[in-house]
Amino acid sequence: MEMLVPVVLLLIVALVLLSLFLKFVPVPLWINARAAGVEGVNPGSLIGMRLRKVPQDRVVNPLIAAVKAGVPVNVNQLETHYLAGGNVDRIVSALISAHRAQIPLSFEKAAAIDLAGRNVLEAVQMSVNPKVIETPVVAGVAKNGVEMKAFARVTVRANIDQFVGGAGEQTVLARVGEGIVTTIGSADTHKDVMERPDSISKTVLAKGLDAGTAFEILSIDIADVIVGQNIGARLQTDQAEADKKIAQAKAEERRSMAVAREQEMKAYTQEMQAKVVESQAQIPIAIAEALAAGRMGVMDYYNMRNIQADTDMRSGISKLSGGDADSGQSNTTGAQS
Repeated sequence: MEMLVPVVLLLIVALVLLSLFLKFVPVPLWINARAAGVEGVNPGSLIGMRLRKVPQDRVVNPLIAAVKAGVPVNVNQLETHYLAGGNVDRIVSALISAHRAQIPLSFEKAAAIDLAGRNVLEAVQMSVNPKVIETPVVAGVAKNGVEMKAFARVTVRANIDQFVGGAGEQTVLARVGEGIVTTIGSADTHKDVMERPDSISKTVLAKGLDAGTAFEILSIDIADVIVGQNIGARLQTDQAEADKKIAQAKAEERRSMAVAREQEMKAYTQEMQAKVVESQAQIPIAIAEALAAGRMGVMDYYNMRNIQADTDMRSGISKLSGGDADSGQSNTTGAQS
C-alpha cells in the first residue's frame, strides 16, 4: 500500500504535465510542421508563442506554406512581424507570388511595405499584371482659344523598390492631367489635337511622370478627345461688352458734365442780363440828375432822343433790307431751279 502512493503521485504529476503540454503545444500543428520539414518549430518555440499571446497557427501555417514554396523565411521573422502588427498571411502570400514570378523581393522589403499600410500582395500582383487607371476628364485650351476635353487610360506597374515612401495613384493621375493640359495648351489650334491625339500621350509619357511614385508608367492612351467651348471668343466678347459699358459710362459722364455746364451758362447769362437791366434802369436816373444839376440842357436831351430815334430807324431799315435781300436770293434760287 505504501508503494502505491508514490506511483499514484507520479501518475498525477505526469497527467498534469501532459495536460499542460497539450494546452501550450498544439500537437497536430507541431506534427504538420515536422512533416513539412520546417525548422525552428519545436515545443519550446510553440510554448513561447503561447506565452507571448501569439496565435500559433497564424505563424506556423504560413511558415509551412513558405517552406513548401521554397521561400527562405523562419519562425522568428514571422512571429516578429505579427508582434509588430503586420499581416503574416498576406506577406507570405506576397513572397510566394514574387518567388513564382521571379520578382526579387526580400522579407525585409515585404515587411516594410506591409507595416507601411500598403498591400504588398497587391503590389506583387500589379507587378505581374499591370493595372489600368482612368483619368477624369481633363480640359485644356489651345492657342486659338478653343477648349479641348480629353481623358486617358494609364497603364501602370508597381515599382516595389519605391513602394515605401513613393507617391500613390492620385499623384500619377494629377501629373498625367497636368501633362495633358500643357500639351493641349502648346498646340497652335484645336485641329492639331484632333488630328494627332497620340501626340498628347507621347509628350506626356516622355516627361517621366512616374519619378518618385510607387508605380512605373507603361503607357498612356488617350481614350477620347472632345471639342468644348470657344474660350477665346467668349473672353473677347466679355471684354468687348466690358469696354462697351466703360465707354457708355464715360459718355454718360461727359453728357452729365455738358448738361451741368449748360445750366451753369444759362445761370451766368441770366445774371449778366440782370446786370444789363440794372444798368439800363440807372440811365434815366442819371439823365434826371444831369438835368437837375444843370450839366445837361433840355435841347441836349432832345437831340439825344432824336439821335436814338434815328438810330432805331436805321436799324429797322437795315433789318428790312436784309429780309428783302434774303427773299430776293430765295426767289432767284427758285427761278434757277
